[in-house]
Amino acid sequence: MIKKKLLAVILCAMMVSSAAVSCGKETELDGSSGSESSSADEQTPPENVDIANYTAPEKGEKIIEMDIRGYGTVKFRLFPEYAEKGVENFIGLAEDGYYDGLTFHRVIQNFMIQGGDPLGDGTGGKSLWGSTFDGGTDNHLIHAAGAVAYANSQGPATNKSQFYIVTGERELGDDIFSALSAKGYEYSDNAKAFYKESGGYPFLDGGYTVFGQVFDGLDIIFKIQYQATNAANKPFDDVIVDKVRVTEYNGEELKWKISDYDWDDPMKQPVANFTEPEIGDEIICMKIKDYGTVKIRLFPEYLEKACENFTELAKNGYYDGLTFHRVINEFMIQGGDPKGDGTGGESAWGGQFDGGKYYNLIHAAGALAYANSGQYGNYTASDGSQFFIVTGKTVDEAELASYSLSDGAKEVYRTAGGYPYLDGGYTVFGQVIDGLDIVFDIQKVKTNSDDKPEEDVIIESVTVEEYDGSPIRWYISDYSSDQEESSSGSDENDSQEAGTEAAGTTSAE
Repeated sequence: MIKKKLLAVILCAMMVSSAAVSCGKETELDGSSGSESSSADEQTPPENVDIANYTAPEKGEKIIEMDIRGYGTVKFRLFPEYAEKGVENFIGLAEDGYYDGLTFHRVIQNFMIQGGDPLGDGTGGKSLWGSTFDGGTDNHLIHAAGAVAYANSQGPATNKSQFYIVTGERELGDDIFSALSAKGYEYSDNAKAFYKESGGYPFLDGGYTVFGQVFDGLDIIFKIQYQATNAANKPFDDVIVDKVRVTEYNGEELKWKISDYDWDDPMKQPVANFTEPEIGDEIICMKIKDYGTVKIRLFPEYLEKACENFTELAKNGYYDGLTFHRVINEFMIQGGDPKGDGTGGESAWGGQFDGGKYYNLIHAAGALAYANSGQYGNYTASDGSQFFIVTGKTVDEAELASYSLSDGAKEVYRTAGGYPYLDGGYTVFGQVIDGLDIVFDIQKVKTNSDDKPEEDVIIESVTVEEYDGSPIRWYISDYSSDQEESSSGSDENDSQEAGTEAAGTTSAE
């Protein structure tokens, strides 16, 4: 089954004309990975040349060493034989100290990390020659994991200083290439085989100038992609390039693939939702009329502003007396709108704000997240006061295979339930630690055609209190056998139908 997130990005990209990794105004994009440089009906099968990304450099050849603050040094091989002008530009800028002190201003998990903009917002940069230059493309170099390429706004002729390093998807199979082929995008047999071995992002091929390949420090690149980011995919904590040096290859070990590294892979870590609070930490106590009190642990260590917004609204009594205006069984319950119809609400600072997202907080059953009204890839900038608490259902292996999830996330969705389709699109900032049975009871109330309960479900009060060490009950199975049975889920067709509208149905509009 095709990975849903990757395929959604691919299909979305085919429908827009903005650059994937761009400088200039095109950075205001929809989070897709499209390119203006070519369209599907113009594609022809490329020549089946040998892929050169893993070609070892000769001793004494020029290489790049990039010192990234707090992470270490990344080394990459250059390919002047295939991207002469691109290599000349990067070397010249590096020797001038152009990149020193800049940041990776755009980071997208399972895609790439982007830097090289002195303005730090994707709108700046220049080439060695002052303006743009045409770096071209070459079929010998593809967007394998670790590939280094120039960002552009309208094809390789608009290259400047901005560059990106690919992380991409780790598991690329025939299903992905079949989907691309159906849209008119073709790849050589050698390229397909290389991608299946190394991972990467094939959709970018032909639209960007690949000029380098990481051979040491790929684990660093992969670590950076897991930073918490805002809706523009900018890390909340700056990822700074201290120094870019042009040095020589001295015969050091070549570690091309992420599997060549012994590292603490975040994809192997347990999800953060179920991290116990410390005694004295702020928690949320939500008293719901006729139901009881739901207690929620917050995660300011990952998403400080998102938690601050909720606690400030709660302290000001904003939520007191509001209702859960939208309830969908085996999906979520939504509240926080003073209008009570899904069209109102604002943040603690007025209007909307960007709560951001963190890869390891997922939409498990009991997760607390902000509803929003954003478009694909730019959701979290429209966070306000509205929130939802996930109920979802347990997810079977067949459906899990269609998502790009960590091992820990798969285990949670398989056993505890939730709604994985929403991951990456909404700011998850809390997790129910007591009262999940109440949330599951509410999801079963009778509703009208707009999913509004026929009888109001009223939030009497929301208070900010300190965690006192009380027992934590993360999972619905911690409550009663009846609740556990009610969470077992509906059939797969119902799940797929709900999933197709999930992004819209939890929106604030």
